[in-house]
Amino acid sequence: MTYTVACNERLRVGCAVFVTPLHNPIQLAKGLATLDQLSRGRLDIGIGTGGPHRPFAAFGVEPDSYVARFREGLELMKACWTEPTIDFDGRFWQVAGGAMEPKPFQKPHPPIWFGGSHPAALRRAVRHGDAFMGAGSTTTAAFADQVNVVRAELQDAGRATFPIAKRVYIRVDDDAEQARLTMASDLERLYGDFGRGLRPVAVCGTPDDCIKGLAAVVAAGAEMIVLNPLDDEFAQLTRLATAVLPHV
Repeated sequence: MTYTVACNERLRVGCAVFVTPLHNPIQLAKGLATLDQLSRGRLDIGIGTGGPHRPFAAFGVEPDSYVARFREGLELMKACWTEPTIDFDGRFWQVAGGAMEPKPFQKPHPPIWFGGSHPAALRRAVRHGDAFMGAGSTTTAAFADQVNVVRAELQDAGRATFPIAKRVYIRVDDDAEQARLTMASDLERLYGDFGRGLRPVAVCGTPDDCIKGLAAVVAAGAEMIVLNPLDDEFAQLTRLATAVLPHV
């Protein structure tokens, strides 16, 4: 991301998402604050718990503590970004009289995008985050259900501004069947055996098929769509820019 912001002066950058229970929150907060300064405020931060099936033990993390570590780590990161002196006495991390400089360029900190699919994770996004991004491995129909949960929580919390986005695996081809076959292969390559059941999450086919698929994502509640080709990225993005996006 640092290389990307050094190559241009306009594009925003971000990661969807950092599985923060696998990171030291102070190190992560420091790196992100520095990147936000170097980019002059062009950073978005995507975070998530990772769900219960991550290899937490390989990172020295107890599997039954990942949600608690997620919440506490985020609290400590926010303290690093906003407080001149950091005094933090948590279950997993303790800091006495610490400090972190420079603070982020964006105040109080870069926008925090939450990933997640469980209703508890969606409600947590509204309570502790600034925006929500639906996963690429989620179908449009499931995303629509998630948006309903987020909007209900927003209403209860009295919040009006809360961007909602969706990551979309996409493949455009004049041959619709070839697009589907390529996408199926790419998903299996990316996710292994789990990817064999993910074909319904993708938008693929002819330009008209992709236009209709992305329109359905917008209708489901997405205010921003992160397009994610899995093969021939430059050619795919060029084709999307010329044959699909002007009509969405």
